[in-house]
Amino acid sequence: MSDFWSPLRATTPARIGLGRRGNATSTEALLAAGAAHAVARDAVHRALDVDRLTGDLAALGLGRATVLRSAAPDRTTYLTRPDLGRVPEAGALDALPEPGETRPDLVVVVADGLSSAAVEAHAVPLLGELVPRLDAATVVAPPVVATQARVALGDHVGAALGARMCLVLIGERPGLSASDSLGAYLTWHPRPGIQDSARNCVSNIRPPNGLGHAEAARTIAALIVGARTLGATGVRLKAGSHELD
Repeated sequence: MSDFWSPLRATTPARIGLGRRGNATSTEALLAAGAAHAVARDAVHRALDVDRLTGDLAALGLGRATVLRSAAPDRTTYLTRPDLGRVPEAGALDALPEPGETRPDLVVVVADGLSSAAVEAHAVPLLGELVPRLDAATVVAPPVVATQARVALGDHVGAALGARMCLVLIGERPGLSASDSLGAYLTWHPRPGIQDSARNCVSNIRPPNGLGHAEAARTIAALIVGARTLGATGVRLKAGSHELD
């Protein structure tokens, strides 16, 4: 491979300067793409280690996590019926703790999404950075772990708990250069049927090649402050307009 591409390739995991052998992609590049595709498929299909995740979440001091699942009964259905991943399984919300007298400001839903690897690698470290940045008066409900889940499932959880905000941490769709990206979606006044334009998203959380945990936590904490000030998330709330010191 030409030395011209070597310094550029070192700056990005994207596939650049692949080169060719005649009219075809080089064997080296073809094998690398096949291996990356296999990693992406594994990330999509590998089940989330729920027991390990709930144990790690317990160490954050947010209370005992509730585990629930979407209406998609298995992975195949989840992939072919996105609508079922957006709603909880019948009766699943009954497992949530009874809302107390104090309405929670925030509930965190950790969802497997399309990459359990991303969730297992980044959800707890991110929350470890985020929780100390929250105002001491912020009431955080015990976390929820959701499987076969998509972002909108958090709307049902937030509404059931009467939470002012819902933060969904979810594994993003893997690509050939990134199979462990975590997305964070913040929604003010979560409720079933809310539009995606009413959410803020912090994406590609996956150090060292993506957004770092501390930087992502700082952005999310600022969005939480902004959401509380505006009484809204989504297109009305811009990242950076409520930065924390």
